[in-house]
Amino acid sequence: KEDIIMAPKDKEAVTLTAETKKGEDDEKKKTNNNKKAKEAAAAEETMSEEDMALKERLETSVEILLDTDESTKLEIRQKALDDVIVSELRSATASMTSVPKPLKFLRPHYASLQKLHQTLMKQTTELTNEQKIFRARLADVLAVLAMTMGNSDERESLHFKLNALSDYKSLPSTQQPDEDNLGTWGHEFVRSLAGEIGVEFAERQLEAAAPEDETAPAQATNVDDLLEMVHTIVPFHIAHNAEAEAVDLLIEVQQLKTLLTLDTIDQGNYERICLYLCKTADYMSDPEDLQEMLETAYELFKKQEQHYDALRVALRMNNTDAIPDIFRACKDELVLKQMCLLLGRHRVNYEVDDEDVEGVEGADTDELNELVGNEKLSDQFLKLAQDLDVMDPKTPEDIYKSHLAETGGFSRRREGGGGSNVDSARANLASTYVNAFVNCGFGTDKLMTTDEEWLHRNKDHGMMAATASLGSILLWNVDEGLTQIDKYLYSEKDYVKAGAIMAVGILSSGVRNDADPAIALLTEHIEGDVHILKCAAATGLGIAYAGTAREDVMDLLTPTIEQQSGGGDAATTMMQVSLAGLALGLVYCGKCDDIVGGTIVQRLMEATEEELNHSHARYLCLGLGLLFLNQQEKADAMIEALRTIEHKISKYAVILLETCAYAGSGNVLKVQEMLHHCAEHLTEDAEHQMAAVIGLGLITLSEDVGSEMALRTFDHLLHYCELPIKRAVPLSMAVLHISNPDFSVVDQLSRLTHDPDAEISQNAILGLGLVSAGTNNARVAGLLRQLSEFYSKEAGHIFCVRIAQGLLHMGKGLLGLNPFHSDRMLLQGPALGGVLVLLHSCLDLKSTILDKSHYLLYYLTCAMNPRMLITVKPDMEWRPVTVRVGLAVETVGQAGKPKRITGFQTHQTPVLLGAKERAELGTEEVLALSSSVLEGLVILKDNPDYNPDESMNA
Repeated sequence: KEDIIMAPKDKEAVTLTAETKKGEDDEKKKTNNNKKAKEAAAAEETMSEEDMALKERLETSVEILLDTDESTKLEIRQKALDDVIVSELRSATASMTSVPKPLKFLRPHYASLQKLHQTLMKQTTELTNEQKIFRARLADVLAVLAMTMGNSDERESLHFKLNALSDYKSLPSTQQPDEDNLGTWGHEFVRSLAGEIGVEFAERQLEAAAPEDETAPAQATNVDDLLEMVHTIVPFHIAHNAEAEAVDLLIEVQQLKTLLTLDTIDQGNYERICLYLCKTADYMSDPEDLQEMLETAYELFKKQEQHYDALRVALRMNNTDAIPDIFRACKDELVLKQMCLLLGRHRVNYEVDDEDVEGVEGADTDELNELVGNEKLSDQFLKLAQDLDVMDPKTPEDIYKSHLAETGGFSRRREGGGGSNVDSARANLASTYVNAFVNCGFGTDKLMTTDEEWLHRNKDHGMMAATASLGSILLWNVDEGLTQIDKYLYSEKDYVKAGAIMAVGILSSGVRNDADPAIALLTEHIEGDVHILKCAAATGLGIAYAGTAREDVMDLLTPTIEQQSGGGDAATTMMQVSLAGLALGLVYCGKCDDIVGGTIVQRLMEATEEELNHSHARYLCLGLGLLFLNQQEKADAMIEALRTIEHKISKYAVILLETCAYAGSGNVLKVQEMLHHCAEHLTEDAEHQMAAVIGLGLITLSEDVGSEMALRTFDHLLHYCELPIKRAVPLSMAVLHISNPDFSVVDQLSRLTHDPDAEISQNAILGLGLVSAGTNNARVAGLLRQLSEFYSKEAGHIFCVRIAQGLLHMGKGLLGLNPFHSDRMLLQGPALGGVLVLLHSCLDLKSTILDKSHYLLYYLTCAMNPRMLITVKPDMEWRPVTVRVGLAVETVGQAGKPKRITGFQTHQTPVLLGAKERAELGTEEVLALSSSVLEGLVILKDNPDYNPDESMNA
């Protein structure tokens, strides 16, 4: 009974509740409407008299327009439209900082004006010219209103504008409007229109590519009407300092080459346009788009006769064929010299001939070739060292500072006093490398150039490393160096002889000499039968001719790569083959040479299981990777060929080649692919995963956003992945910050140096060395001293610490290993190649650097460059001037002349530059011939417009 009574009560309750809710909603609506009405009334009350008058004028004009009565003549309607609405809108939208008043007052009438336009468009009778003008003008007004009122998805603003344009076109030429019918509506309107054009263009392209009727063939896209507007908008943007927007629009409608035909590009804005093109190119996913952007920048620089900048872009495109054209177009002897210095820094093997300097007054081909060949690099470097007062040679003990390490309260006292000789031969070997790196390029030291005692304190491979260190100490000074090395070339001991052979190669790294000593002295040994001499000669040739792509070197190395083990020792043969393959890859770095590629792949395919299991087989794969360094999709065919090898090394070789090909490209898809490889949980046979981790760093090292993302990703890899992947993480971190000791990275690596896994900690220690290479960073120096104490009983670890200390103080702080130069625009292939040899050796330290192949560390000399800025007169004599050195700031797409550096200090040249630092002249008295890039040797000329009185007054 209770149930029967309760049911209707429930229903009643529901009904009452619903009614109450409905009543509440109505009340709310009424309140809101009243509120709005009150607000509108209040707004009207607060309106000034001028605004009220404007509102009335506009509303009257709209009423006249909407009056379709025959009695209202077209002339009156036209007058109301032109004289009131159009003129008010134009004057208001010229600068749009807030919503313009006319636009605000016309908003309520948008729908009715839109209806009027639709009615006019539906008229079937032939329209008179006056009616067409009226309809076109109305469409113009609606296009402006649609910018804020219309539906952005339907691009109403653009469609109104296109209708107006077609009406104007149908008029006779006498009645067409004279004024610019886009720019006069204001900058904001033009920007809005440009955005809609980009979307419309993409949609039309898609429709043409995939027609609704699938059987119909793809149609050619009709975009002429859009392009017509683009050709009006782009000059407008460029004339109003919106170069970035102009370039963006041209990229969207695939008309970038239009920039080359514009008259509005001049001395005042070409620099901003080209900078934007070069920086945006990094974010292009399609290689063809990237090429087109760089080519456009190249052509613009040439058009403005900025030959030095044109050469930078040509080198960025890896287009060495353009060098003769640039040289022949340049008629200024000093600019030619500056370009030769750039070619020398980029290690381009180019011979300047008489045709290149034809008609240039005072140009001397021998002098220019000397600059390309870096023949004076050693003199300038030693003069810099003298100026900075760092000429005194340093001993390894000066670097280790053992007396400091032993003073700590918690230090481990060495038992019995003899603890320092835990591994005497290994300790001496480490000291040899520290000595070679620290005194690199100075020509003197306290171990090797004074007497032979140090040499005889080593055995076998230690003797080889000690003799080879002479090449590093005398780096770039070929004539002086050969005199000192010569006596060791005739030694009875093969290891000493092998070291001398390598020293000749190291000595000539990046320097061109008329006598060409490296190939003259190394030929007989590469063709000989002594194993250690063949290995040394191959390595020496690789270091001496890195990036030169010389055919005579290829002819020497190819027979060694092609040799088969036959009945001989497979391990010995494979070592020779691999080192020769690595050397050849570095000589043809980034050249994609078919013969070299074919030779290396063929040898990998023919190799036996035993040969491919050899620890050095990785170097043959690396040689192939270096051949395609930074060449992206050109490596695809080789990748397919490598997949056919039936051995676990196939995976490693494929990933190594892929990561080298996309090095510095920032390609997001490749980064995802590498991460996908890391997702698999493997504890053995995971070399390919380690290569993928290094690849992450390699691909993203050119731009800051990618580097930041990669560093975050490494955190995840350290948390969730297996040991092999973790071992490669410190190396990949190091790649991202070569010679750039960023606080957070040093911190992360420092934590990893204490990892319980020996390989992770060793790689982290070497990573610290790479990150701080040549910077004398005090924080890293302290960390390494603590580590030398912590690992005093671990022979492998202590060796890594010593190498890292040598790298930290490399060239007494005057050298760097960073492969980027010319304001981080150019990536020097051989330099990155040299660093990659070390990184891939670290994937198996026990069998390479901690075993008998430690001499591969000398490949780092390919990456060593003075991090100096020296300003010189036209005769290459020093000319000290004031410069400001600070942290580089990105100025792409910014209007005006923004500051390019921050936190700067003013110095007198010569000065040292860090990896992320930039310099600019501190005086207007002189002009630099290297455009805005102040690095290395910079030739100065007097500024003809300089007025000392004006600058004093300023």
